[in-house]
Amino acid sequence: MVYLTKQGPKKKPKGKHPDRALSAAFIRSVDRAGRYCDGNGLYLHVDPSGARRWVQRLQIHGRARSLGLGGYPLVSLAEAREQAFANRKVARSGGDPLAARHQVQGVPNFAKATAKLIELHRPGWRNAKHAAQWERTLSTYAFPLLGGRPVSRITTADVLAVLTPIWHSKPETARRVRQRVGAVMKWAVAQGYRGDNPAGEALGQALPKHSHVKRHMAALPHGEVACAISAVHGSNASKVVKLAFEFLVLTAARSGEVRLATWDEIDLKKQEWTIPAERMKAKRSHRVPLSGRAMEILNEARALSDGNGWIFPSGTGRALSDSTLSKLLRELGIQAVPHGFRSSFRDWGQENTNHPRTVMEAALAHTVRDKTEAAYARSDLFDRRRKLMDQWERYLNAERGEVIPRGV
Repeated sequence: MVYLTKQGPKKKPKGKHPDRALSAAFIRSVDRAGRYCDGNGLYLHVDPSGARRWVQRLQIHGRARSLGLGGYPLVSLAEAREQAFANRKVARSGGDPLAARHQVQGVPNFAKATAKLIELHRPGWRNAKHAAQWERTLSTYAFPLLGGRPVSRITTADVLAVLTPIWHSKPETARRVRQRVGAVMKWAVAQGYRGDNPAGEALGQALPKHSHVKRHMAALPHGEVACAISAVHGSNASKVVKLAFEFLVLTAARSGEVRLATWDEIDLKKQEWTIPAERMKAKRSHRVPLSGRAMEILNEARALSDGNGWIFPSGTGRALSDSTLSKLLRELGIQAVPHGFRSSFRDWGQENTNHPRTVMEAALAHTVRDKTEAAYARSDLFDRRRKLMDQWERYLNAERGEVIPRGV
Protein backbone atom coordinates (compact mmCIF):
# COMPACT_ATOMS: atom_id res chain seq x y z
CA MET A 1 0.00 0.00 0.00
CA VAL A 2 1.27 3.49 -0.85
CA TYR A 3 0.62 6.61 1.25
CA LEU A 4 0.74 10.14 -0.13
CA THR A 5 2.24 13.03 1.80
CA LYS A 6 3.15 16.60 0.94
CA GLN A 7 6.46 15.29 -0.40
CA GLY A 8 4.84 12.65 -2.62
CA PRO A 9 4.12 8.91 -2.44
CA LYS A 10 5.97 6.60 -0.10
CA LYS A 11 5.62 3.05 1.12
CA LYS A 12 3.55 2.18 4.19
CA PRO A 13 5.66 3.06 7.22
CA LYS A 14 6.72 0.33 9.58
CA GLY A 15 5.93 0.32 13.28
CA LYS A 16 3.15 2.39 14.84
CA HIS A 17 0.07 3.05 12.70
CA PRO A 18 -0.70 6.67 11.78
CA ASP A 19 -2.97 8.48 14.22
CA ARG A 20 -4.42 11.91 13.43
CA ALA A 21 -1.81 12.31 10.68
CA LEU A 22 -3.78 14.92 8.74
CA SER A 23 -4.40 18.54 9.64
CA ALA A 24 -7.21 20.91 8.71
CA ALA A 25 -4.74 23.21 6.92
CA PHE A 26 -3.38 20.34 4.79
CA ILE A 27 -6.85 19.18 3.83
CA ARG A 28 -7.82 22.68 2.70
CA SER A 29 -4.71 23.11 0.55
CA VAL A 30 -3.99 19.64 -0.88
CA ASP A 31 -4.55 19.50 -4.63
CA ARG A 32 -2.66 16.37 -5.65
CA ALA A 33 -4.91 13.41 -6.51
CA GLY A 34 -4.50 10.39 -4.29
CA ARG A 35 -5.42 8.82 -0.95
CA TYR A 36 -4.19 10.34 2.31
CA CYS A 37 -4.27 8.37 5.57
CA ASP A 38 -5.29 9.90 8.89
CA GLY A 39 -5.61 6.81 11.12
CA ASN A 40 -8.35 4.39 12.31
CA GLY A 41 -8.69 3.34 8.67
CA LEU A 42 -9.77 6.87 7.69
CA TYR A 43 -8.61 8.25 4.35
CA LEU A 44 -9.08 11.47 2.44
CA HIS A 45 -9.58 10.71 -1.25
CA VAL A 46 -8.62 13.53 -3.60
CA ASP A 47 -9.93 13.12 -7.13
CA PRO A 48 -8.17 14.54 -10.21
CA SER A 49 -10.93 17.14 -10.35
CA GLY A 50 -9.92 18.33 -6.88
CA ALA A 51 -13.03 16.96 -5.16
CA ARG A 52 -12.29 15.51 -1.71
CA ARG A 53 -14.19 12.80 0.17
CA TRP A 54 -13.77 10.65 3.25
CA VAL A 55 -13.51 6.85 3.06
CA GLN A 56 -12.91 4.38 5.86
CA ARG A 57 -11.45 0.90 5.46
CA LEU A 58 -12.61 -1.65 8.05
CA GLN A 59 -12.57 -5.36 8.76
CA ILE A 60 -16.24 -6.30 9.17
CA HIS A 61 -16.92 -9.94 10.01
CA GLY A 62 -13.46 -10.84 8.65
CA ARG A 63 -13.88 -9.00 5.34
CA ALA A 64 -12.28 -5.74 4.25
CA ARG A 65 -14.99 -3.19 3.54
CA SER A 66 -15.02 0.46 2.47
CA LEU A 67 -17.44 2.97 3.97
CA GLY A 68 -18.02 6.40 2.45
CA LEU A 69 -18.34 9.05 5.17
CA GLY A 70 -19.19 12.05 2.99
CA GLY A 71 -17.41 14.79 1.12
CA TYR A 72 -15.22 17.61 2.37
CA PRO A 73 -15.93 20.37 3.41
CA LEU A 74 -19.53 19.21 4.17
CA VAL A 75 -17.98 16.67 6.56
CA SER A 76 -15.11 18.21 8.49
CA LEU A 77 -11.96 16.43 9.64
CA ALA A 78 -13.27 16.29 13.24
CA GLU A 79 -16.62 14.86 12.14
CA ALA A 80 -14.95 12.26 9.92
CA ARG A 81 -12.68 11.18 12.78
CA GLU A 82 -15.63 10.89 15.17
CA GLN A 83 -17.64 8.75 12.76
CA ALA A 84 -14.62 6.59 11.91
CA PHE A 85 -13.97 5.95 15.60
CA ALA A 86 -17.63 5.03 16.20
CA ASN A 87 -17.65 2.67 13.21
CA ARG A 88 -14.49 0.96 14.42
CA LYS A 89 -16.00 0.37 17.86
CA VAL A 90 -19.09 -1.19 16.29
CA ALA A 91 -17.00 -3.43 14.05
CA ARG A 92 -14.74 -4.55 16.94
CA SER A 93 -17.80 -5.52 18.99
CA GLY A 94 -19.01 -7.76 16.18
CA GLY A 95 -21.47 -5.34 14.62
CA ASP A 96 -21.79 -4.10 11.08
CA PRO A 97 -21.77 -0.28 10.81
CA LEU A 98 -22.49 -0.51 7.08
CA ALA A 99 -25.67 -2.54 7.64
CA ALA A 100 -26.70 -0.24 10.48
CA ARG A 101 -26.38 2.76 8.18
CA HIS A 102 -28.44 1.06 5.47
CA GLN A 103 -31.10 0.28 8.07
CA VAL A 104 -31.50 3.97 8.88
CA GLN A 105 -33.23 4.43 5.55
CA GLY A 106 -36.18 2.39 6.89
CA VAL A 107 -36.43 4.16 10.25
CA PRO A 108 -39.86 5.80 10.67
CA ASN A 109 -40.22 9.35 11.83
CA PHE A 110 -41.80 10.13 15.18
CA ALA A 111 -45.28 10.73 13.73
CA LYS A 112 -45.31 7.39 11.90
CA ALA A 113 -43.92 5.58 14.94
CA THR A 114 -46.69 7.09 17.06
CA ALA A 115 -49.31 5.82 14.63
CA LYS A 116 -47.80 2.33 14.70
CA LEU A 117 -47.72 2.29 18.51
CA ILE A 118 -51.35 3.43 18.78
CA GLU A 119 -52.48 0.70 16.37
CA LEU A 120 -50.51 -1.84 18.39
CA HIS A 121 -52.19 -0.86 21.66
CA ARG A 122 -55.64 0.07 20.37
CA PRO A 123 -57.19 -3.41 20.92
CA GLY A 124 -56.18 -3.31 24.59
CA TRP A 125 -57.45 0.19 25.34
CA ARG A 126 -60.86 0.58 26.94
CA ASN A 127 -62.31 2.85 24.26
CA ALA A 128 -61.52 4.91 21.18
CA LYS A 129 -61.36 8.05 23.32
CA HIS A 130 -58.03 6.92 24.80
CA ALA A 131 -56.42 6.61 21.37
CA ALA A 132 -57.81 10.01 20.39
CA GLN A 133 -56.26 11.55 23.52
CA TRP A 134 -52.87 10.11 22.58
CA GLU A 135 -53.07 11.45 19.05
CA ARG A 136 -54.28 14.88 20.15
CA THR A 137 -51.67 15.29 22.90
CA LEU A 138 -48.68 14.30 20.77
CA SER A 139 -49.82 16.10 17.62
CA THR A 140 -50.29 19.32 19.60
CA TYR A 141 -47.11 19.34 21.67
CA ALA A 142 -44.60 16.84 20.21
CA PHE A 143 -45.16 16.73 16.45
CA PRO A 144 -44.16 20.36 15.76
CA LEU A 145 -40.59 19.54 16.87
CA LEU A 146 -40.35 15.76 16.57
CA GLY A 147 -42.99 14.68 14.05
CA GLY A 148 -40.81 14.56 10.94
CA ARG A 149 -37.63 13.45 12.68
CA PRO A 150 -36.50 9.78 12.50
CA VAL A 151 -36.89 8.13 15.89
CA SER A 152 -33.23 7.09 15.74
CA ARG A 153 -32.11 10.73 15.76
CA ILE A 154 -34.26 12.13 18.56
CA THR A 155 -32.17 13.21 21.54
CA THR A 156 -32.89 14.00 25.17
CA ALA A 157 -32.36 17.66 24.29
CA ASP A 158 -35.13 17.40 21.69
CA VAL A 159 -37.61 15.96 24.21
CA LEU A 160 -36.56 18.60 26.73
CA ALA A 161 -37.32 21.30 24.15
CA VAL A 162 -40.84 19.86 23.79
CA LEU A 163 -41.53 19.79 27.53
CA THR A 164 -39.88 22.98 28.77
CA PRO A 165 -42.54 25.46 27.49
CA ILE A 166 -45.37 23.58 29.28
CA TRP A 167 -43.57 22.01 32.24
CA HIS A 168 -44.77 24.58 34.79
CA SER A 169 -47.76 26.15 33.01
CA LYS A 170 -49.42 22.80 32.17
CA PRO A 171 -47.81 20.26 34.52
CA GLU A 172 -50.34 17.47 34.08
CA THR A 173 -50.28 17.81 30.29
CA ALA A 174 -46.47 17.86 30.34
CA ARG A 175 -46.42 14.69 32.41
CA ARG A 176 -48.64 12.93 29.89
CA VAL A 177 -46.59 14.20 26.94
CA ARG A 178 -43.41 12.88 28.53
CA GLN A 179 -44.98 9.52 29.29
CA ARG A 180 -46.33 9.15 25.76
CA VAL A 181 -43.13 10.29 24.04
CA GLY A 182 -41.30 7.80 26.24
CA ALA A 183 -43.67 5.02 25.16
CA VAL A 184 -42.96 5.78 21.48
CA MET A 185 -39.22 5.75 22.17
CA LYS A 186 -39.47 2.41 24.02
CA TRP A 187 -41.24 1.04 20.96
CA ALA A 188 -38.35 2.30 18.82
CA VAL A 189 -35.86 0.57 21.12
CA ALA A 190 -37.83 -2.68 20.92
CA GLN A 191 -37.85 -2.42 17.10
CA GLY A 192 -34.06 -2.00 17.03
CA TYR A 193 -34.16 1.56 15.70
CA ARG A 194 -32.19 2.94 18.64
CA GLY A 195 -30.48 1.72 21.82
CA ASP A 196 -31.77 4.14 24.43
CA ASN A 197 -34.85 6.06 25.55
CA PRO A 198 -34.25 9.85 25.38
CA ALA A 199 -37.33 10.44 27.57
CA GLY A 200 -35.96 8.27 30.37
CA GLU A 201 -33.82 8.81 33.45
CA ALA A 202 -31.50 11.45 32.00
CA LEU A 203 -34.49 13.61 31.10
CA GLY A 204 -35.87 13.23 34.62
CA GLN A 205 -32.64 14.59 36.03
CA ALA A 206 -32.74 17.59 33.68
CA LEU A 207 -36.36 18.60 34.36
CA PRO A 208 -37.07 20.84 37.38
CA LYS A 209 -39.28 19.63 40.20
CA HIS A 210 -42.94 20.62 40.19
CA SER A 211 -43.86 22.79 43.14
CA HIS A 212 -47.61 22.24 42.94
CA VAL A 213 -49.47 19.74 45.11
CA LYS A 214 -51.40 17.07 43.25
CA ARG A 215 -55.13 17.67 43.51
CA HIS A 216 -57.51 14.81 44.09
CA MET A 217 -60.95 14.65 42.51
CA ALA A 218 -63.45 16.83 44.33
CA ALA A 219 -65.51 14.84 46.83
CA LEU A 220 -68.08 15.62 49.53
CA PRO A 221 -67.77 14.69 53.19
CA HIS A 222 -69.86 11.53 53.59
CA GLY A 223 -72.30 13.40 55.85
CA GLU A 224 -73.29 15.62 52.90
CA VAL A 225 -73.88 12.86 50.34
CA ALA A 226 -77.53 12.32 51.32
CA CYS A 227 -78.22 16.02 50.81
CA ALA A 228 -76.65 15.80 47.35
CA ILE A 229 -79.03 12.96 46.45
CA SER A 230 -81.99 15.04 47.64
CA ALA A 231 -80.76 18.04 45.62
CA VAL A 232 -80.50 15.95 42.47
CA HIS A 233 -83.98 14.50 42.94
CA GLY A 234 -85.34 18.02 43.42
CA SER A 235 -83.69 19.34 40.26
CA ASN A 236 -85.08 19.70 36.75
CA ALA A 237 -82.97 16.80 35.47
CA SER A 238 -84.70 13.93 33.72
CA LYS A 239 -85.92 10.98 35.75
CA VAL A 240 -83.29 8.71 34.19
CA VAL A 241 -80.43 11.03 35.18
CA LYS A 242 -81.72 11.25 38.76
CA LEU A 243 -81.92 7.47 39.01
CA ALA A 244 -78.47 7.02 37.47
CA PHE A 245 -76.90 9.40 39.97
CA GLU A 246 -78.46 7.71 43.01
CA PHE A 247 -77.52 4.27 41.64
CA LEU A 248 -73.92 5.50 41.23
CA VAL A 249 -73.79 6.64 44.85
CA LEU A 250 -75.41 3.49 46.28
CA THR A 251 -73.10 1.12 44.38
CA ALA A 252 -69.92 3.24 44.75
CA ALA A 253 -69.28 2.52 41.08
CA ARG A 254 -67.43 4.59 38.51
CA SER A 255 -69.40 6.91 36.26
CA GLY A 256 -68.67 4.94 33.08
CA GLU A 257 -69.68 1.68 34.70
CA VAL A 258 -73.11 3.11 35.55
CA ARG A 259 -73.70 5.09 32.36
CA LEU A 260 -72.91 2.11 30.12
CA ALA A 261 -74.73 -0.49 32.23
CA THR A 262 -77.08 -2.79 30.33
CA TRP A 263 -79.96 -4.96 31.46
CA ASP A 264 -78.19 -8.22 30.60
CA GLU A 265 -75.64 -7.41 33.33
CA ILE A 266 -78.33 -7.53 36.04
CA ASP A 267 -79.48 -10.65 37.85
CA LEU A 268 -82.73 -9.50 39.49
CA LYS A 269 -83.25 -12.77 41.32
CA LYS A 270 -79.80 -12.75 42.96
CA GLN A 271 -79.82 -8.94 43.28
CA GLU A 272 -76.42 -8.74 41.59
CA TRP A 273 -74.87 -6.54 38.92
CA THR A 274 -71.93 -8.09 37.04
CA ILE A 275 -69.81 -5.53 35.21
CA PRO A 276 -67.88 -7.21 32.35
CA ALA A 277 -64.08 -7.12 32.33
CA GLU A 278 -63.84 -4.88 29.26
CA ARG A 279 -65.55 -2.04 31.13
CA MET A 280 -63.52 -2.39 34.32
CA LYS A 281 -60.34 -0.46 34.98
CA ALA A 282 -58.54 -3.59 36.20
CA LYS A 283 -59.84 -5.63 33.21
CA ARG A 284 -61.53 -8.13 35.52
CA SER A 285 -65.28 -8.67 35.81
CA HIS A 286 -66.75 -7.28 39.03
CA ARG A 287 -69.88 -8.35 40.89
CA VAL A 288 -71.79 -5.63 42.74
CA PRO A 289 -74.32 -6.55 45.45
CA LEU A 290 -77.49 -4.50 45.03
CA SER A 291 -79.20 -3.07 48.09
CA GLY A 292 -82.96 -2.73 48.43
CA ARG A 293 -83.00 0.86 47.20
CA ALA A 294 -80.73 -0.05 44.27
CA MET A 295 -83.27 -2.69 43.26
CA GLU A 296 -86.07 -0.11 43.50
CA ILE A 297 -84.11 2.17 41.20
CA LEU A 298 -83.81 -0.63 38.65
CA ASN A 299 -87.55 -1.27 38.82
CA GLU A 300 -88.23 2.43 38.20
CA ALA A 301 -85.72 2.46 35.35
CA ARG A 302 -87.33 -0.63 33.81
CA ALA A 303 -90.65 1.20 33.67
CA LEU A 304 -88.95 3.96 31.67
CA SER A 305 -87.04 1.58 29.38
CA ASP A 306 -87.56 1.82 25.63
CA GLY A 307 -86.03 -1.59 24.95
CA ASN A 308 -82.65 -0.37 23.69
CA GLY A 309 -80.69 -2.32 26.31
CA TRP A 310 -79.33 0.59 28.34
CA ILE A 311 -80.45 0.82 31.95
CA PHE A 312 -80.04 4.60 31.99
CA PRO A 313 -80.43 5.78 28.37
CA SER A 314 -80.23 9.37 27.26
CA GLY A 315 -83.12 11.15 25.61
CA THR A 316 -81.80 10.06 22.20
CA GLY A 317 -81.81 6.37 23.17
CA ARG A 318 -78.04 6.18 23.53
CA ALA A 319 -75.95 5.81 26.69
CA LEU A 320 -75.65 8.89 28.87
CA SER A 321 -72.67 11.05 27.94
CA ASP A 322 -69.70 11.29 30.29
CA SER A 323 -70.51 14.95 31.02
CA THR A 324 -74.18 14.56 31.96
CA LEU A 325 -73.72 13.85 35.67
CA SER A 326 -70.76 16.18 36.21
CA LYS A 327 -72.59 19.03 34.48
CA LEU A 328 -75.65 18.48 36.70
CA LEU A 329 -73.53 18.61 39.86
CA ARG A 330 -71.94 21.88 38.74
CA GLU A 331 -75.31 23.44 37.96
CA LEU A 332 -76.59 22.48 41.43
CA GLY A 333 -73.51 23.90 43.15
CA ILE A 334 -72.49 20.48 44.51
CA GLN A 335 -68.74 20.64 45.09
CA ALA A 336 -67.93 17.17 43.83
CA VAL A 337 -67.46 15.15 40.66
CA PRO A 338 -69.20 11.78 40.09
CA HIS A 339 -66.01 9.85 40.84
CA GLY A 340 -65.66 11.70 44.13
CA PHE A 341 -68.58 9.82 45.67
CA ARG A 342 -66.39 6.73 45.74
CA SER A 343 -64.09 8.67 48.06
CA SER A 344 -67.05 9.70 50.19
CA PHE A 345 -68.05 6.02 50.47
CA ARG A 346 -64.48 5.00 51.36
CA ASP A 347 -64.19 7.66 54.08
CA TRP A 348 -67.54 6.63 55.54
CA GLY A 349 -66.54 2.98 55.63
CA GLN A 350 -63.28 3.76 57.38
CA GLU A 351 -64.75 6.18 59.93
CA ASN A 352 -68.20 4.72 60.63
CA THR A 353 -67.90 0.95 60.27
CA ASN A 354 -65.79 -1.94 61.48
CA HIS A 355 -65.46 -3.54 58.06
CA PRO A 356 -61.86 -4.49 57.17
CA ARG A 357 -59.96 -2.48 54.61
CA THR A 358 -59.93 -5.47 52.24
CA VAL A 359 -63.74 -5.51 52.14
CA MET A 360 -63.95 -1.80 51.34
CA GLU A 361 -61.24 -2.05 48.70
CA ALA A 362 -63.05 -5.00 47.13
CA ALA A 363 -66.28 -2.97 47.07
CA LEU A 364 -64.43 -0.29 45.06
CA ALA A 365 -62.91 -2.95 42.74
CA HIS A 366 -59.42 -1.75 43.62
CA THR A 367 -56.51 -3.94 42.61
CA VAL A 368 -54.44 -5.43 45.44
CA ARG A 369 -50.99 -3.97 44.81
CA ASP A 370 -49.03 -6.13 47.23
CA LYS A 371 -48.10 -9.30 45.28
CA THR A 372 -48.04 -11.51 48.36
CA GLU A 373 -51.42 -10.25 49.54
CA ALA A 374 -52.85 -10.60 46.03
CA ALA A 375 -51.70 -14.22 45.84
CA TYR A 376 -53.94 -15.08 48.79
CA ALA A 377 -56.85 -12.80 47.86
CA ARG A 378 -58.83 -15.42 45.89
CA SER A 379 -62.30 -14.43 47.20
CA ASP A 380 -64.24 -11.34 46.13
CA LEU A 381 -65.75 -11.16 49.66
CA PHE A 382 -69.17 -10.82 48.06
CA ASP A 383 -71.33 -11.68 51.09
CA ARG A 384 -69.39 -9.31 53.32
CA ARG A 385 -69.64 -6.61 50.69
CA ARG A 386 -73.40 -7.04 50.55
CA LYS A 387 -73.59 -6.24 54.28
CA LEU A 388 -71.39 -3.20 53.70
CA MET A 389 -73.55 -1.84 50.85
CA ASP A 390 -76.76 -2.42 52.85
CA GLN A 391 -75.21 -0.48 55.72
CA TRP A 392 -74.25 2.34 53.32
CA GLU A 393 -77.87 2.59 52.18
CA ARG A 394 -79.16 2.73 55.75
CA TYR A 395 -76.65 5.48 56.55
CA LEU A 396 -77.82 7.58 53.59
CA ASN A 397 -81.47 7.04 54.49
CA ALA A 398 -80.81 8.15 58.05
CA GLU A 399 -79.04 11.29 56.86
CA ARG A 400 -82.02 12.11 54.65
CA GLY A 401 -84.37 11.59 57.62
CA GLU A 402 -86.19 8.65 56.02
CA VAL A 403 -87.77 5.87 58.03
CA ILE A 404 -85.75 2.67 57.92
CA PRO A 405 -87.89 -0.48 57.95
CA ARG A 406 -87.25 -2.81 60.87
CA GLY A 407 -85.08 -5.80 60.18
CA VAL A 408 -83.25 -4.13 57.29
